[in-house]
Amino acid sequence: MRLQGCRLCLALLLISVRADFMDDGVETEEFDENSEEIDIDEDEISSESKYKTPHPIGEVYFTETFDTGRLAGWVLSKAKKDDIDEEISIYDGRWELEELKENQVHGDRGLVLKSRAKHHAISATLAKPFVFADKPLIVQYEVNFQDGIDCGGAYIKLLVDSDDLNLENFYDKTSYTIMFGPDKCGEDYKLHFIFRHKHPKTGVFEEKHAKPPDVDLKKYFTDRKTHLYTLVMNPDNTFEIFIDQVLINKGSLLEDVVPPINPPKEIEDPSDKKPDEWDEKAKIPDPSAVKPDDWDESEPSQIEDASVAKPDGWLDDEPKFVPDPHAEKPADWNEDMDGEWEAPQIPNPACRVGCGEWKPPMIDNPNFKGIWRPPMIDNPNYQGIWSPRKIPNPDYFEDDHPFLLTPFRALGLELWSMTSDIYFDNFIICSEKEVADRWAADGWGMKTMVANANEPGVIKQLMTAAEQHPWLWLIYGVFAVLPLILITLFCWPRKAKKKSEDVAFRKADICELQTKGALEQEVKGDKAALEKPVDLGEEKKQSDGEILEKEEEGEPEEKSEEEIEIIEGQEEGNKSNKSGSEDEEAEESPGSGDGPVKSVRRRRVRKD
Repeated sequence: MRLQGCRLCLALLLISVRADFMDDGVETEEFDENSEEIDIDEDEISSESKYKTPHPIGEVYFTETFDTGRLAGWVLSKAKKDDIDEEISIYDGRWELEELKENQVHGDRGLVLKSRAKHHAISATLAKPFVFADKPLIVQYEVNFQDGIDCGGAYIKLLVDSDDLNLENFYDKTSYTIMFGPDKCGEDYKLHFIFRHKHPKTGVFEEKHAKPPDVDLKKYFTDRKTHLYTLVMNPDNTFEIFIDQVLINKGSLLEDVVPPINPPKEIEDPSDKKPDEWDEKAKIPDPSAVKPDDWDESEPSQIEDASVAKPDGWLDDEPKFVPDPHAEKPADWNEDMDGEWEAPQIPNPACRVGCGEWKPPMIDNPNFKGIWRPPMIDNPNYQGIWSPRKIPNPDYFEDDHPFLLTPFRALGLELWSMTSDIYFDNFIICSEKEVADRWAADGWGMKTMVANANEPGVIKQLMTAAEQHPWLWLIYGVFAVLPLILITLFCWPRKAKKKSEDVAFRKADICELQTKGALEQEVKGDKAALEKPVDLGEEKKQSDGEILEKEEEGEPEEKSEEEIEIIEGQEEGNKSNKSGSEDEEAEESPGSGDGPVKSVRRRRVRKD
């Protein structure tokens, strides 16, 4: 049992060590068959890791990979923001086409926001306008906050298809249909989904904000990895939002947006006013209450404690602070400019007990009652909180299909950021989820595979985590000591003292001398057992067969250490008592039938 435990512990240790080496990228030698399989897998991975610019399969409205190194079709804004200083109103933020700083994929480029504390605006026209009808809308693109993010956004705007749309004049007040993407300022991490809904009666557009996702978005802003953002709007008025192809938010355009699509049927009458006699006071002073005659409102809340006397040694005429006698006027002191010099004040050394006018401490006045006020009672004329009456909402409408938004025909990025090097890539707008998924597999999927391949091993990750959270060292220490404890428990030998006690006990049992009467009783018991021929025959047959098999095979009988010690003790006991035992055996007749019985018994003792 102990050997099996030792083998189990050693196997666990070998597996853990091998796993650590594999995580750290250490090459290990295996059998030829395994090495061939590994070579095949590496060839397959290397062939798949060759980057190819994604190409859409199916109908699309807009795609952009930036892999050509040219901003063909993109227009930089020349507009200015309203109501801000002239110095920062210009959209003069710089854009560049660059590869990723980390986990680069050779041949892949993206659009990078390069300036800090500046306004950026750039846009491009779709291949054809998107009209909301009976097909879903799918918007997808990649973002990487390569230097983290302090305050800024990485969202996009889908600009309204209108006659006055001019991409050179694109700015914050340009009409848009949908705004979608991440945004962060301070510790507020957001993923916007805002659409502008047109009032069917007044024609006024109102922004509708989707409910925030019920997940922690911080890691998507801080891990400096490329993340895939996907918006799906369906003709059945439902929406879904994905990050890295994982659903994080979904809902209905009719129920899960603020403010709601449809206004209330009734509103408060703006012309209704509260009557002057309306009484909203739930409690009033009791008019029947009268101030008691002994109520004295002139008593102060605190009085001097008459039981305290002025301490001995209190100096009433001494000031608490005096000029420092050791202070000297600085040599560069100019009285014309600095004024008359005065020595700094220090506590008066004569005021050991106290100085100045002595006043006894103040205590609470037991006779203080304060201003009398009548108790409060329920107002018999209480009419409740007044509210204006309800009237039918003149602007009420019921839109059962808010998916039918205003068509759009351009995509724009209008951003302010306090952090530079925000990376955008692989924009696509289409109506089929399969097309967007295939596009993601060719672009974002390759970036993810390269990033995962460049991830540090488990040991390095644990060390990095411990640097950020020092308390992890304690946990690491516990897990490091635990295998040693298990090995000690399983593999440590038993105490020698206990073993020697067991052997001594067994020697005493074997070497104990028996009297002639006891031997005769044992012989009689053996004769009774031999009267059963079937059992004896089977037993002799089994024992003789075992002996013959051992003799034919020529293999000596293996004995454990404990059996060897027992046999040696038996031989010593036999030698010491040889004379007595020989006399007793001489008295036994060889023809009495005791011989076979004794031989059987002796054989059993040796066997046991």
